[in-house]
Amino acid sequence: MLASDPTFPLFPIFAFLGFVLSVLPLSWHLQAWNSGTCAFMIWTGLACLVTGINSLIWADNALNVAPVWCDISCQIILGASLGIPASTLCISRRLYRITSTHTVSITRDDKLRAIYSDLAIALGVPVLFLILHIIVQPHRFDIFEEYGCSSVTFDTLAAYFLYYLWPVAIGLASLVYSSLILRTFYMRRIQFNQILSSNGMINPSRYFRLMLLALIDIMCTVPIGTFTIYVSLKGVTLNPWISWDDTHFDFGRVVLIPAVIWRSDFRTYTSLQITRWVPIICAFLFFALFGFAQEATKSYKRAFWFITGKLGFHGGKGKGGALSGYVDHPSFFDLMFILF
Repeated sequence: MLASDPTFPLFPIFAFLGFVLSVLPLSWHLQAWNSGTCAFMIWTGLACLVTGINSLIWADNALNVAPVWCDISCQIILGASLGIPASTLCISRRLYRITSTHTVSITRDDKLRAIYSDLAIALGVPVLFLILHIIVQPHRFDIFEEYGCSSVTFDTLAAYFLYYLWPVAIGLASLVYSSLILRTFYMRRIQFNQILSSNGMINPSRYFRLMLLALIDIMCTVPIGTFTIYVSLKGVTLNPWISWDDTHFDFGRVVLIPAVIWRSDFRTYTSLQITRWVPIICAFLFFALFGFAQEATKSYKRAFWFITGKLGFHGGKGKGGALSGYVDHPSFFDLMFILF
């Protein structure tokens, strides 16, 4: 494979690494019922995985070799562009509820209602977004050499309300919640530890890491969404909306674009690079905040000793098997875990 991108295979390596880093802490977030955080990991991981696969398939060509895959991957990438900020909104809402709560007990029904609300936002809103995008989708998809499949948006006034403004609106909603979190935290800082201890599913360390993740994502979502709108508007004459039939005329066509063409166009180049690199940045950011937490390292050690136990290696003897060896007879691998 002779790719036209001189940095190849740098992007697919980072993309697949981003996928692994996104799903690595997933199990203990599921156990803690952190639905918003889980949605963030899943959307980010899917976006990294799909863009990484696309960059391999179309590294040296712009041919329509996998049309069904393109139909699926375009929807996943498009959904993730709103699913990631929507998941951040869920995180901000949950942190605000925890900070502002006046009750000391949380029932199972309360937890289920919170999960249903998060699913409605992190999954339902992106699905609605995908449905509305069909209104301003002029043809099936485009294929860009090096990048792969991409959804298409018809530049009309309706597109800015049905497509471009959604991430900015979600980001602004998260910003409101984050502002309320900081205000409430300042007012009730003396009660803060008591509130968290009564919650039972989140400790101060995890709370602050989630808040930092939400704040960083908000600081990126609104500027990136605004910049995308600016780039899309700059030097572009909006097409008039005539009718559904006019917009979707010859809808099944696929436009094939060589790398030398899209790389020479600032608008297209910027849009594609933002679309494929932002999820990777989100994945590395998330892992930096949560991948080295106490809960995560415990999960890694359990997984490590489970695998090595199946291979016949045991860190020690006793009731706890390989895990007890971690306490009683530390091995070289245990010391690595401690240092890590």
